[in-house]
Amino acid sequence: MKKHLAIICIAACAGMADAGGLESLELFVKTVKTGRADFTQVVTSPAKEGQAPRVKTSSGSFEFSRPNRFKFIYKKPFEQSIVADGQTLWLYDVDLNQVTARKQSQALGSTPAALIAAAPDLRALQADFTLADAPDKDGLQWLAATPKSKDGQLQTVRVGFRTGDKSTELAALEILDSFGQRSLLTFSSFEVNPLLSGKTFEFKAPAGADVIKQ
Repeated sequence: MKKHLAIICIAACAGMADAGGLESLELFVKTVKTGRADFTQVVTSPAKEGQAPRVKTSSGSFEFSRPNRFKFIYKKPFEQSIVADGQTLWLYDVDLNQVTARKQSQALGSTPAALIAAAPDLRALQADFTLADAPDKDGLQWLAATPKSKDGQLQTVRVGFRTGDKSTELAALEILDSFGQRSLLTFSSFEVNPLLSGKTFEFKAPAGADVIKQ
């Protein structure tokens, strides 16, 4: 589960009624440059023979500043931090007291983090993803994003928007990986374009932590 956590992130809201998923994503990327929200994540693993699917729930918060900076904090049931400072992607596992550092340019690419928080514009996303409107479901309008690279662990990403009379809210993020594991994130208390200090995305390894550079 913790390995899967490293590839996800971010959601928000933007303003246009009756927009399709692709149009809503384009508006979101153009107008929402910073954001802050709470999230709940439900990860469902494929059922093994004679067993029910395993379901795990976690929660936390995130902040982002487009492009390429975000902080994704898991609080329950395990503490974990994922911080992108523009150069390095840091993963900190509190239980293991272990930090993993990767070059951000090599780590994001065709990931949900790039899709929602890191990319500067829609053209950048289309370089890594095939984007298309998906059928409405659960009262949401959906965008389907399929990575163009076949080398990653990600099969598809779907982003759900809830439309109103005056706004379109980015409400859900659904991820299917190459192992058949499905992760659904729902978001609440989103703040559009809050003023975030650059220090928000600074990361310093805790004293005594084992730091692994990849």
